[in-house]
Amino acid sequence: MNRGRNCWIPLFLLAFVICGCGYHFSPGGEHIDKGIQRVFVEKFVNQTSEANLENYVQSAFINEVRMGSRFELAGSREKTDAILSGKILRSDVSHLSYSNVDVATENRVTVTMEIAFKARGSGEIIWNNNAVTGNESFLVTTDPNRTETNRKNALIKLVGDMAERAYRSIMSGF
Repeated sequence: MNRGRNCWIPLFLLAFVICGCGYHFSPGGEHIDKGIQRVFVEKFVNQTSEANLENYVQSAFINEVRMGSRFELAGSREKTDAILSGKILRSDVSHLSYSNVDVATENRVTVTMEIAFKARGSGEIIWNNNAVTGNESFLVTTDPNRTETNRKNALIKLVGDMAERAYRSIMSGF
């Protein structure tokens, strides 16, 4: 009697393997028109007082397009099917923790961006988000140069993380 039940287990497992569970590791932009092959990443408009932030953001998005397999990076607006663009709306630094004598030991940088992914020919908005926000902490030291290096590294890591998150959202259609 148990032998009859046990013969169903291999059949069930075989059916499961053949049919699959539908899970896949990362979205491949299936919802995006197949005609969109080349993407140009514009320099974002920097509305903050943070120098070079637009360059960090553009580099981060270029890296995401290069690492992905769905699009090819275009060298100019004229030779592209879609454009990734946006604005850096805010960049703020706030204290995160203090020493026992009320001196900041850790700060947090926060960036807010507006990001759009549009088809070049039609101008159709494929994906956009008007309030992509992220933050990253960094150590404050007694050496102002070291603290500034820590802040800059945190900013570069932050915009890289934000670009990755936005790119995944574009590819998944969220």
